[in-house]
Amino acid sequence: MKILAIDDQQLILMSVKKRLTEIGYQVEVANNGEKGIELFDALEPDLVLVDINMPGMSGLGVVQHIRQTKKSQTPIIIMSGNTDEKVIVDGFDLGINDYMKKPVSLDEMSARIKRIIGAPEITGNSKVSTDTQMLQKHCVGVVIPCYNEEERLSGEEFKKFAHQNLGYHLCFVNDGSTDNTLGVLQELQKENPSNISVYNCEKNGGKAEAVRQGVLHMVKDEQLDYIGYLDADLSTDFRDFDDLVKTLENSNFKIVSGSRISRMGANITKESARKIISMTINMIIQKILGMPFKDTQCGAKIMDREIVTQMFQKKFVTKWLFDVEIFMRMRRYYGKDEAKRLICEQPLKRWIHADGSKLSMKDSVKIVGQLAQIAIKYR
Repeated sequence: MKILAIDDQQLILMSVKKRLTEIGYQVEVANNGEKGIELFDALEPDLVLVDINMPGMSGLGVVQHIRQTKKSQTPIIIMSGNTDEKVIVDGFDLGINDYMKKPVSLDEMSARIKRIIGAPEITGNSKVSTDTQMLQKHCVGVVIPCYNEEERLSGEEFKKFAHQNLGYHLCFVNDGSTDNTLGVLQELQKENPSNISVYNCEKNGGKAEAVRQGVLHMVKDEQLDYIGYLDADLSTDFRDFDDLVKTLENSNFKIVSGSRISRMGANITKESARKIISMTINMIIQKILGMPFKDTQCGAKIMDREIVTQMFQKKFVTKWLFDVEIFMRMRRYYGKDEAKRLICEQPLKRWIHADGSKLSMKDSVKIVGQLAQIAIKYR
């Protein structure tokens, strides 16, 4: 049995092909509607699986070609993050057989396909993953800066997340580490090369430059709708990071930033001395920003790709306080009132200070001077 899968996002397309091939289907893929139509004519598939929102010819355009131009009754399933009721109704009016809304699991996708065209005869010893693997509504790039993380990098957690969340691409940036961090990251990449990559900076430039280089590298990948960053120690839980993404998906915000401010029911822990210093620094930051954000320095942020190049094109003034500079650049670019409307500060449910932090107490004292630099630069 032959299936034609059409989607402009490679992260989704390759995951779909892998699962359906494991089941026993013959799968051909196309990354745009025009190529999909060419393959349809040549392949004569038993089923077409197509996305809606693609550059050029949309998924509905593909459906219209198959049903009206080719007069074909080949089963068609739309699998899309587009939940507009009119679009869904239009799809059924054109003659689709099913509509799956992302996020959707590969198991559900497979079950719906089997219901329509039946299960193929499995040959060989192909193994199908028993883990629940999800196709996200949007593709997300996550930059993870790493400097001498050989001992504390939790590789298994990253591998598990990349394996289960197929719309995510994790880009680890090795910031000129002097230990074997690069080797550890390269081994991690081998486990899941389609969802994990490594960007190597030969010289240590500090966290700000590592994140900036990683973000500018990721924005070249046009399939990524959102780009963000996360600390390598996973002090922010992956579940919380995914919640930030969902907030961005369902709003008009351009940036959703995690916040470690304590609240009832949240597991937020810090060393007491660091907590006092942090509160003092946050008060100074709020004064400089002129905006009521309480935790700009949380290392978990996600943003719409539309603003990424504008916010990251130029180097940051400081090595550690680039988060403050991002907020200042938003204010300069959009104006204070609009910036406040476009940035969301979302409390985390879980955040734990990890041992081995690169920021020393001495560094904390230097921060005040760096904040003065920022205030002068963006005045």
